[in-house]
Amino acid sequence: MAIMQIIPVASGKGGVGKSLLSANLAIALGQAGKKVLLVDLDLGASNLHLVIGQPSPKIGIGTYLTGQSQFSEIITKTDYENVDFIAGDSEIPGLTTLRASKKNELIKNFESLNYDYLILDLGAGTHLAILDMFILSPQGIIVTAPTVTATLNGYLFLKNVVFRMMYNTFRRGTPAYNKLESLKKDSAALQKLYLPNLVKSLAQVDPENTRLFNQRLAEFHPRMVLNMIDDPKDADRAQRIRHSCKQFLGLDLEHLGVIYRDSLQDKALASRLPVIIYKPQSLISQAVYRIAEKIMHSATLKFDDDYDITQASDFSFQAAEEEATDDFSAKMSYVEDLIGTGALTTGELAEAIKQQQYEISHLKAENLLLKKKLVEAARQGFKI
Repeated sequence: MAIMQIIPVASGKGGVGKSLLSANLAIALGQAGKKVLLVDLDLGASNLHLVIGQPSPKIGIGTYLTGQSQFSEIITKTDYENVDFIAGDSEIPGLTTLRASKKNELIKNFESLNYDYLILDLGAGTHLAILDMFILSPQGIIVTAPTVTATLNGYLFLKNVVFRMMYNTFRRGTPAYNKLESLKKDSAALQKLYLPNLVKSLAQVDPENTRLFNQRLAEFHPRMVLNMIDDPKDADRAQRIRHSCKQFLGLDLEHLGVIYRDSLQDKALASRLPVIIYKPQSLISQAVYRIAEKIMHSATLKFDDDYDITQASDFSFQAAEEEATDDFSAKMSYVEDLIGTGALTTGELAEAIKQQQYEISHLKAENLLLKKKLVEAARQGFKI
């Protein structure tokens, strides 16, 4: 029996077409005769059923996590050949509230499945459960776009993944773990550390476990899809991102392909059909077919047998997990990495800052207007 290839699909932040790729990729693989299970793990913002034209789900990950249904019951058939589906349920809290025991139970259920491909459409952000789901496989896909913020968020996500892999390898009580814990006290300094230098310093205190971490990092081959490009020159960004990941994270990031921006996707969504069904000859559909072809011709990889992500301590290198993504010093360290390799130009950064300044000014104006209305409403209330 062939080994199931697990394909977690992440983006760091939303709005770059992660669910679009997950849904249409599942259908393309199904059309090629592969048995596929598509899972909506974007809990709290679950809408993958809309992308594939399924009715609003009555059962899914949410009912399973709350004990209202068994895991086998939430796997449902779709209208598409060879494609099954697990809905997410938007009524329940997101993966941030997933207890470690439930997360590990879910992972074990996923690993016991009998499919050719398991596609996990992950939620946005860098919460621990999302990171752990991403490193269920060495072959996850990061979806990004040519914009500055999308590039930054994609890089941020992968940096979090590498730190998570460290804590999966350096178990509590090992010399390397203790060193990381001491560095963690100064979160800003830890975030700015040049990762290859950090690994060298860990090797000095814990050579055996650092060798194991380097082995697992070498086994890790995440893949990237650059979506929403408008010009062939935008595709150059993919190579610059790959260079940044190699230099600053020690990651070999495989470039799966690019997808051009196409308004046809909105029309397909309005028709409650995946774009690959709505118009197979569209730019998006042809790009998805090319990506599916590359995946089918790739070997299914796995980490070493001793790599058990369910045993990792719950720590993200960010001081306050998701909140730390907004920390100025942390973001500046990522910007410096990307500018250093040309993934971002100073002109693009300046344009992004101008746009943010405009948005902040607009929000301030709206805030003042709302305050004025509240004061007026309060005065009217006192008159009554």
